[in-house]
Amino acid sequence: MKLRNRVEPTPSDIDIAQAADLRPISLIAEDLGLQETEFDAHGRYKAKIHLSVAERLKSQPGGHYVVVGGITPTPLGEGKSTTTVGLCQALGAYMNKPVLTVIRQPSQGPTFGIKGGAAGGGYSQVVPMEELNLHLTGDIHAVTASNNLLAAAIDARMFHEASQSDAALLKRLCPVDKDGQRTVAPVQQRRLDRLGISTPLDDLSPEDLKRFVRLDMDPDNITWRRVMDVNDRFLRGIVTGAAPTERGMKRDTAFDITVASEVMAVLALASSLGDLRERLGRMAVATSRSGDLVTADDLGVGGALTVLMKDALQPTLMQTLEHTPVLVHAGPFANIAHGNSSIIADQIGLKLVGPEGFVITEAGFGSDIGLEKFMNIKCRTSGLKPSCAVIVATVRALKMHGGGPAVVAGQALAPAYKGEDLELLRKGTCNLAKHVQNTCKFGVPVVVAINAFASDTDAELELVAQAAKEAGALQGVVCRHHAQGGEGAVQLAEAVQQACQSHSDFRFLYPLDLPLKEKIETIAREIYGASGIELQPRAEAQLEAFTRLGFGNLPICMAKTQYSFSADPAAKGAPSGFTLPIRDAQLSAGAGFVYPLVGEMMMMPGLPTRPCFYDIDVDTETGKVIGLS
Repeated sequence: MKLRNRVEPTPSDIDIAQAADLRPISLIAEDLGLQETEFDAHGRYKAKIHLSVAERLKSQPGGHYVVVGGITPTPLGEGKSTTTVGLCQALGAYMNKPVLTVIRQPSQGPTFGIKGGAAGGGYSQVVPMEELNLHLTGDIHAVTASNNLLAAAIDARMFHEASQSDAALLKRLCPVDKDGQRTVAPVQQRRLDRLGISTPLDDLSPEDLKRFVRLDMDPDNITWRRVMDVNDRFLRGIVTGAAPTERGMKRDTAFDITVASEVMAVLALASSLGDLRERLGRMAVATSRSGDLVTADDLGVGGALTVLMKDALQPTLMQTLEHTPVLVHAGPFANIAHGNSSIIADQIGLKLVGPEGFVITEAGFGSDIGLEKFMNIKCRTSGLKPSCAVIVATVRALKMHGGGPAVVAGQALAPAYKGEDLELLRKGTCNLAKHVQNTCKFGVPVVVAINAFASDTDAELELVAQAAKEAGALQGVVCRHHAQGGEGAVQLAEAVQQACQSHSDFRFLYPLDLPLKEKIETIAREIYGASGIELQPRAEAQLEAFTRLGFGNLPICMAKTQYSFSADPAAKGAPSGFTLPIRDAQLSAGAGFVYPLVGEMMMMPGLPTRPCFYDIDVDTETGKVIGLS
């Protein structure tokens, strides 16, 4: 349904969202073709979708698969989520195409920190926006609980191994039941099978007994950390085990933000409940003193993690302001994780819209971050091939890349961003060109969406459109969806439809059998513009260890600043010829990738001097949320 009662000038996001005329989620589900038994309502305006939908529709041809990425953003963001929503509203409400939006669930880190929520903006939003930006259906809390249960299991196991003999450990790990039989949980049997032990437990040799009951984790090589979904810089380094009851087992560790947890990455990349169980169980958490990997299943906790995550595996159904359907699922950051919504949501969506429809899915940040990982990790795992890619650009960001003043969240924009400056803008289009060229390397047609602001002039917008085509995009299209909803993105929708009908020759950037170091070099050279990489000693040792342990054929998930192609967030435009520093590398065996840490990447963001939470409150008379953005 098209927007009614649009107001000018555009009100605040939350005012628009709270004035929206929402449809009951049961009607959104019905229009999407879901059967009554295939979803569970969570209140009036959101629902969990059963995975059985995919099985029912497995013979149904899928629709067009479109990924939305962006240029290198300012700290304010360039409206990529807003553009994703506006494009879907245009396709559904104005072109009458079956369409489904797929986005990530926002983290409360940016919601209460600098950036605000991720429901879109203006008249191109997912609603109810308060519920999307806060707890939604609890998936992020499930990730937090699962991650931290595993962390507790690690410390508890080390504590008990330190104070008990092998025989005592066996007695407690596998107690004797009333019939005199040893209790062996399924996850313990998995460990016995992996160790090649078939002898009855009471007859084990001392050597096999020790192998089975002792994980012998090296405290200095525990890679699993606790998480919380809040920006808290003082958790970047902590000491655990300081209480007297822990008998001096202090250990230096840290917290990450929840969306950086491997559990979140597993949720986004799992294809079924069985796949989720296997991935959670094989997550590597530490190395033993003898150099072996220790997994969640070795700790006996893989099944319990799956129980905590079972409901989170179901995507959440919502709607846009123009009543087109939305699936919200998973929420990994793109700078410190792979930055894409779930494979399951995309697969279900493609079946639901059918061969004439469109699934529009968003990849975090620029082509060097979320979109590169979408292509090389998500599509490789899912087997899906994108029909088209959209790159979102703004005049504001391109002026910054041309040498404009710093853009700082919470501070007024400099005059350069409020008036016409074609020369500054022209210098900055090198950043857009690099993102378009990067995306074209995957063999996918590219359309540039120019997210227009009120201060942009016609000459500036035309300059960006021309630069987009010169860089290799099929079209550069000016969009005004923030102020106009789907009506303001009709031209973009038409361009995307045309692009989906053009030739696509999708390909990956690198083969999996390339050595890990060479895969990193390929990304650094081809996507970032680096001349090479500098592996610091720990990173080099880690890559060698992962290869020795059999993980050399995994794809790469770079952890890198989103504010530059390089490791230096202050290096704007399209820097080239630099050396990319790799200070560390970690293994995500469950998610199925290796992630190098580029430069000084923080896994736990901090709060600014004036966070977003200053403006957030509740009207105690009406119960309405105030100030959420």
